[in-house]
Amino acid sequence: MLDALKKCNRVLFTVPLRPVQGDRFQPTGFPSLGAATYQTKDGQKLLVESAQSMANRLETTCWDTASNKPVAALNGISHVTINRKGKFLTDSLLEAHRINSPYLLEGKDRTFFESLKSELGGLEEGPIDRKKLAEALLKFDVGSLIHGVFLAKKELAGGRLRVARALSAFIEASDARVAASGGVKNDHVNPSGDTKAGFGNVPFARDEFVGEIVCHINLDLAQIRGYGLGEKAEGLLVLLALYRVRKLLDGDLRLRTACDLEPINHEEIIASRPAGFALPSLTDLESALKKCIESCKDLMTHTTATFEDELKKGKEEKPDDNDDETESDEPSEE
Repeated sequence: MLDALKKCNRVLFTVPLRPVQGDRFQPTGFPSLGAATYQTKDGQKLLVESAQSMANRLETTCWDTASNKPVAALNGISHVTINRKGKFLTDSLLEAHRINSPYLLEGKDRTFFESLKSELGGLEEGPIDRKKLAEALLKFDVGSLIHGVFLAKKELAGGRLRVARALSAFIEASDARVAASGGVKNDHVNPSGDTKAGFGNVPFARDEFVGEIVCHINLDLAQIRGYGLGEKAEGLLVLLALYRVRKLLDGDLRLRTACDLEPINHEEIIASRPAGFALPSLTDLESALKKCIESCKDLMTHTTATFEDELKKGKEEKPDDNDDETESDEPSEE
């Protein structure tokens, strides 16, 4: 399945998308900016979904929300489950910064932190041993080798342990034009009530867009080989990355209420590099992954940690009138 990738350093997909209904779609928004539009030599373009947000969406394709564990096809991959008061709290697969999560590294329970520090022993001085770092990440959280991580704690090699994303993606639209509309939040009891307190009729404007939508995907094979983990682990990482891409494109592209997308051609998703490489089907990827996970089972572990600290609130912020429609992106790990 992966033979065509042995002599190339990148897998690049350019996947045309369309709304599942109609022509309009709602892009991601940024605080104090709104929709991100920009001029290119070919005209105006629009960022529909950022690399940071796509990393989160690719990773959540691996998670079963009903059972709070990885999907059955990925049983056996490494990840860290965090419990609180005997119940599930979160997991490294769900955390924006994976095992750099504060629920793992900032709590009073130092068990996981000390285990991680022990695995990374010897990296405090001198150049970073990338293979040793990769082995530790593979053991505790394989997703960190795909989506990147930045272990910023000074106690961990002086805060120098960083892995860039091996798999990245973003969605943009060309010839992007505003489709302006609006509406009103009706209060049939007291239309002229105090709107600041949530009463009364509240009119609002709404900007959606139309245009040609494309998802760009980049899998860095050279980076994966550079980890020095060996052929079996390399195969596992590549298959996991392709699995996430296929599962996202097959049905997890409902980005927002007004942004439900799908590939124009589901059946044939062909890479531009290497030319002609077809993204395998979900069935084929799941079958190959099962064998690959089994062959790498001694390199990975499922760890359970606890976070019993008080969940303190930060400074109260004024609610955004469009909280349900505006998404702010996490800081980049790179």
